[in-house]
Amino acid sequence: MQALELTAIPCLSDNYAWLLRDPATGTVAIVDPGEAEPVEKVLAARGHGLDLILITHHHGDHVAGVAALKAAHGAAVLGPAADSHRLPGLDRGLKDGDRIAVGNATAVVIDTPGHTRGHISFYFAGDALLLCGDTLFSLGCGRLLEGTAEEMYASLRRFAVLPPDTRVACGHEYTLSNGRFALSVDPGNAALKARMAEVEADRAAGVPTLPALLGDEMAANPFLRAPDVATLAKLRAAKDDFR
Repeated sequence: MQALELTAIPCLSDNYAWLLRDPATGTVAIVDPGEAEPVEKVLAARGHGLDLILITHHHGDHVAGVAALKAAHGAAVLGPAADSHRLPGLDRGLKDGDRIAVGNATAVVIDTPGHTRGHISFYFAGDALLLCGDTLFSLGCGRLLEGTAEEMYASLRRFAVLPPDTRVACGHEYTLSNGRFALSVDPGNAALKARMAEVEADRAAGVPTLPALLGDEMAANPFLRAPDVATLAKLRAAKDDFR
């Protein structure tokens, strides 16, 4: 049974910080706050404090708001142990298989390198929720900035075995541009065409395309559908040059 309240908070130009709240305990967490001000506005409007700051990776557009939010609320900062030297205010380093609690909800930490070496994701099985930073995007995946195609393929395979009703809450509103690339490499995919129709309607209405359902991504996302590392590497290189 889903218990966590989930809110997408737009940050910077196309980032999302994800606000989690357990209504049973009042515990509040923020995932990847690229800015403090938009988060503070939502917290103030709802009368919430902030207990936890969860970080998937070290990039500035995911951590720039951490220091100010920690200072204002005394929130504990949790993030990848492998990137402890690159994370502001880290209180607890997390490794693959670790568990964390947001009130009564529990997440398992999944090691998901590829975009960066130390990237992790948070999977709340009881809430059918995956917070995957910049590893998996709707209809895409992250650039291989520090990792390899082999690492990214292995990371995506770890997501592929999760239940299809899992909600995918990733770090950026890239779905429309990702979908245009996906259509260029898989133009006959009916599931992809249907997803793009939804995405275009959402963006026209000014609403987020996220979270996405993992089952829909398995049917439409060319990176999740890649049968092997070589195919994923080829797709990622093509996406890097796609205009």
